Amino acid sequence: MSQKHWEIGMHRKLLNELHPVITARRLNAPSAISIAALVACMALASCGGGGSSDSNGSTGGTTSTPTPQTSSSTILSQAPNAPQFVSNTATDGLDWFNYRRQQSGLATVSRNAKVDAAAQAHSTYQKLNNTISHEEVSTNAGFTGTTLQDRLTAAGFSFTTSRFAYGEVISATGDPSGFVAAEDLVGAIYHRFVILEPMFTQAGAGTASVTDGYTYFTTDFVANGLGPGLGRGNFAVYPPANQTSVPTNFFTDRETPDPVASQNEVGYPISVHADITAIVLTQSFTVQARGGAPLSVQKLTNATDTNTPRSAAAIIPLSVLSPKTTYDVHFAGTVDGVAASRDWSFTTQ
Repeated sequence: MSQKHWEIGMHRKLLNELHPVITARRLNAPSAISIAALVACMALASCGGGGSSDSNGSTGGTTSTPTPQTSSSTILSQAPNAPQFVSNTATDGLDWFNYRRQQSGLATVSRNAKVDAAAQAHSTYQKLNNTISHEEVSTNAGFTGTTLQDRLTAAGFSFTTSRFAYGEVISATGDPSGFVAAEDLVGAIYHRFVILEPMFTQAGAGTASVTDGYTYFTTDFVANGLGPGLGRGNFAVYPPANQTSVPTNFFTDRETPDPVASQNEVGYPISVHADITAIVLTQSFTVQARGGAPLSVQKLTNATDTNTPRSAAAIIPLSVLSPKTTYDVHFAGTVDGVAASRDWSFTTQ
């Protein structure tokens, strides 16, 4: 069979026939599955947060910095074995992604200097052009490649197998903290699908800041060859079991695309993540305060939401969670045809 190229793009349609987030295209290539791109864009202080944005994600006009998504001091004070921050936005952000991956039972990604270079170049491009986008325009300052794969190639990174994966998350925020940028991206559900992809093995990060303005934070993930991952029938969850200090809310207007178009402030998203090659089917997915009734939620599955990959699923409570409360979650379904279920709990900050 011909090679399949799965593209998960969280920003805009690349071609008329493509959905904005997940599509399958036939390529002229040897028989294999090539999992090619997971990309997500988040403008914490522009898309929906002030200023203007066009279909390419560029921003202009005045902007405002919104209230932070997370209470940094609360989260860090209750984060066992948290990484030591070094006041470098890129390093601190990538270390925090690895910390959250570990908590979910996923392998950490190792840092690759060439992937770092690609991420840094894209952050610089966005700064120079006052834009937030996964695609670059060749006539713009700082151009290194139209697509993420182009930019990886320009940085000297090449895929040496026919089965590979790459992905990107970006944000622009008025806070230069790598921890804040990373934690906010983990809270944004479409970005989380990228960050917690089990089969990624390497990553690179880069930042660029405008004086008294945005800090552009880019992280690129790659898998040069698809390893065993979690395996058939297995999956990870977030928030993980027994996590404390979980945020009570999320403002969906800050994520592009918006996962809950009908309202802005919602409860914190809850998700399951299987290998990128897997198909997750959901039979039951609920959350409730301990001793209470299941909450009203918006379910995100690939069957009903083209922005959700086939290998993951999520629920978003439609009301803000209560503080200092334990919530019980139940998931049941299949992962590549294998029955899969889990019950776990977390506690809010």
